[in-house]
Amino acid sequence: MFTLDEQTQMVAGVIRQWCRTTLAPKIPALEAGTEMPFDLMKQLAKTFGFDAMLAGPVKKRIAKLRAGEVTPDEGLAASTGNPMMMHVVVKELSRVSPGFAMGFGVSLGLVGGAIVAKGTADQIEKWGLPLTAVQLIGSWCLTEPDAGSDAFGSMRTRATRVDGGYALTGSKTFITNGPGADVFLVYARLDDDVATFIVERGLPGVTVGPPFKKMGMRDSPTSEVFFDDVRLGTQHLLGGREGAGGRSDTKVSLGSERSGVPSMAWGIIERCYDASLQYVRDRKQFGRPIGEFQAVQLKIADLFLKLRTVENIVFRLAWMQQHRVSDMPFINASKAMAAQLAVDAAMTAIQIHGGYGYMEELGLEKLARDAKLLELGAGTTDINLLAAARELIGVGAST
Repeated sequence: MFTLDEQTQMVAGVIRQWCRTTLAPKIPALEAGTEMPFDLMKQLAKTFGFDAMLAGPVKKRIAKLRAGEVTPDEGLAASTGNPMMMHVVVKELSRVSPGFAMGFGVSLGLVGGAIVAKGTADQIEKWGLPLTAVQLIGSWCLTEPDAGSDAFGSMRTRATRVDGGYALTGSKTFITNGPGADVFLVYARLDDDVATFIVERGLPGVTVGPPFKKMGMRDSPTSEVFFDDVRLGTQHLLGGREGAGGRSDTKVSLGSERSGVPSMAWGIIERCYDASLQYVRDRKQFGRPIGEFQAVQLKIADLFLKLRTVENIVFRLAWMQQHRVSDMPFINASKAMAAQLAVDAAMTAIQIHGGYGYMEELGLEKLARDAKLLELGAGTTDINLLAAARELIGVGAST
């Protein structure tokens, strides 16, 4: 359970090489906003055959739905037979660019995964297949200017029934991939519940704001998205009927999003550990390597413990996905812990490297800036811990 099989190790190796030769040189331009990452995402998927890997299971699901078979949602990761594979891909991307990993994961796993899991056969064929093949780019639209931690209670984006379908009005903010998305998965209030709509870029009334300027994850373009009386048919309603894609299904998507955060944290911590271990062996002060000083040794041991802790969390998450085990308290709590450990690891690595760690050249300061979002996105640390505690105790509502 705690060892990568040979195939996954091989994938990790080739992804790491791609990150060094293709992704890393693009980081300055991506962070500056002079280039967008979307073509690079498509190149990554095509180079390593994600379209072929996922097309079979997705097409099989389409055929079963059209045959009238009721098929449980296995999730994209589980449907491949090796959920750990995607976790390792996210980890390797996050060693170099957590922002790129986040945008890639949101489009393929969160948006594409939700449509494949809850969509009709026609919706999966039209949007799910090209999203999971990364031929289209997706955005997940839940957060609003006044609806963050209270995503459902404070939601103001509304869908109203009109002749022939629905009219969607409202706005979303902090939307990953917003500036370049082809498809928006939009959560809106419909009567007393939440409905999910698949909204295409270019529909009348859909506009996107400019990319935000951010502390970190600068290579993940983020923006506001506005919906002004956008007319949609039932073919745009996830699942093709009211009641599908509601609040309970949204929480499932939140669980999927939170399950991906430990993989990103794993990549950040592993890079920090590897860089720090090499540095303390090579860097000399007072006539000997700084790794001989006890204070430095304690920091290395601390990084090692953080690395193995998060690594073990990811292995358990992969096992849960493969065996279709639902454990939301673990998902919520482990997301919170992994995010905190990633932030701490990045700051420890900078401290070990001293002034060199503070410079852009090594990339550690970028990891520190990027890691902070893991404590804020997909539910803040406090919200995740409260959700876990409330479910364990059996009191209150959880998000």
